[in-house]
Amino acid sequence: MTTTATTPPPPAPAPAAPTPATMPPDDAARLRATADFVRQQDTAALLPLLLPGLDGPELRALAQHTRFAHAALLVFPTGPQALRADLAACGLAADTPAHPSVVVRQRLALRHRRDPGELDVGILRPAVRGSDGTHRTVEVFTLTVPPGSDLVGLAEHERAHQHEAHLAFEVARPDPLVLRGLCALLTRHGATADGGGYNPHEDGTVFYFTAPAGSRAGYRRVELYAHGDHRDVLAAHLEEQRAQLPAEALLRRLTGAWTTQALAACAQLGVPDAMDTGAATDSAALARRLGAHPGSLATLLRYLTMLGVVAREGEAFRLTDVGALLRADAPGSLRPLALLYGGPFYRSFAGLAHTVRTGETAFDHVFGENHFDHFARDPELAELFDRSMAASSHMFEPLPAHPVLTAAGRAPAPATVVDVAGGNGELLGRLLDAHPRLRGVLLERPHVVEAARRRLDAAGCGDRCSYRVGDFADVPAGGDVYLLSRVLHDWDDERCREILRHCARAMPAHADLLVVERILPADGSASLATAWDLHMMCNVGGRERREDHYARLLADAGLTLVDRSPLPLDASVLHARKAAAPRLVPRPAP
Repeated sequence: MTTTATTPPPPAPAPAAPTPATMPPDDAARLRATADFVRQQDTAALLPLLLPGLDGPELRALAQHTRFAHAALLVFPTGPQALRADLAACGLAADTPAHPSVVVRQRLALRHRRDPGELDVGILRPAVRGSDGTHRTVEVFTLTVPPGSDLVGLAEHERAHQHEAHLAFEVARPDPLVLRGLCALLTRHGATADGGGYNPHEDGTVFYFTAPAGSRAGYRRVELYAHGDHRDVLAAHLEEQRAQLPAEALLRRLTGAWTTQALAACAQLGVPDAMDTGAATDSAALARRLGAHPGSLATLLRYLTMLGVVAREGEAFRLTDVGALLRADAPGSLRPLALLYGGPFYRSFAGLAHTVRTGETAFDHVFGENHFDHFARDPELAELFDRSMAASSHMFEPLPAHPVLTAAGRAPAPATVVDVAGGNGELLGRLLDAHPRLRGVLLERPHVVEAARRRLDAAGCGDRCSYRVGDFADVPAGGDVYLLSRVLHDWDDERCREILRHCARAMPAHADLLVVERILPADGSASLATAWDLHMMCNVGGRERREDHYARLLADAGLTLVDRSPLPLDASVLHARKAAAPRLVPRPAP
């Protein structure tokens, strides 16, 4: 059965948009170009043009929470009558009321070193109807500049550079969590914080961004607009902007090691387990509960407040939802990752320069042996590693619905999923739980197999699973679906080919192979895969790869890449089959 990727088809090309380089100098012509753009655009088509690389679940999430609301520009009429004439010439309501624009006035004053009181900036929002019938506006900022005014130079500069021209997306049902998530999503796709403010005249909060360098939307700035007072979220957004100043940005990055150790110490001391998300705890009482030094704990808590792990309420502290993920018993707990990244991997990264200089793995250089042997010799470290792998289980949430696994779960005879190097059974257990007719085989090292057996028995699916102790050469034959989840990035190309050949030899002609990895973006856009590429090089001598690279490795093993589907946390699932295997027609949806 072949699958189709869940990424939506590329959007139709956007109508030509005025850019700072091509925007006509005449205000009426600029107004007309902006109004036409607003009428013709579509939210779902515009977002991928604005944010290169945005697709799949992230595109759907952004389109679900926002709608294209307006495009904005700043004009400089000689007086009210000239403004009304320009509006009418563009088919816009000439009697649209104006309100003070606090945000743009402050930006102009700062940019041109003027007294804000000298700049009477207004804002009008004449309505237009979008191509899909939705209500939209053209946001017109106005600053009256009579002939001979000392503001003529300011107007010429702004017309040339179009600092205030932007696209705006209105946030539906804004709340702090949604706003923070949307800001983070824009930042992840290359947009950078560029100011904002709260306008009390309209009771609305704006978050400005500079569009990514590769944006094809024709506007350099983006606005998220949220009804209501959201100055708490805005403060974090403005702090993000300040952090982009070169010296401050570099200094913040240099202190990244402090963040890692603060989170590791928080998890190691059991701070989240001793706190509550619903009520604040006095730091002195918390120190007594943990057996910690009161003053030192208070300093750590203040730093954790800056990280959003705890929230301060007077002299007391409350655990946030972010901090709750460091609890030992939290569903999807990230505590193992905090201990691992703040422990052995923290030490190994001190040898990164050695790796870059020599090509040798830093972990081997620091610890005197490779990562796998070192962890296998220490049962506690081995267990921590396996639990840390399971801590990223959010990545797997959509996987049970992959068409290959859905088809296997509905097959007339019970199908078998073979999880190669499947760790403690986290992923296999998810699949067996989602598809009660599936059977599983897990291949792993001896001590890991025992941990997986206990986990799957406790989950109630152990009776449908068998276990094989061995290495990659021992991949069981006769399965229907084979899994390689976060395995290939541990190894160099030659070892990857060997692993894939072992899988290909074991696979019957009808079998499918699913490979879960983070894929390096072909266009160099920001991705967690880039960070993990450095991590794998430093700690195991492995690497992340581009999709075409994996396609070549699969082909070398006699396998063909069928398609790729996105997963959370910047991961993907690659679907492959034997090169000679016929591609089956997907079964219709029930």
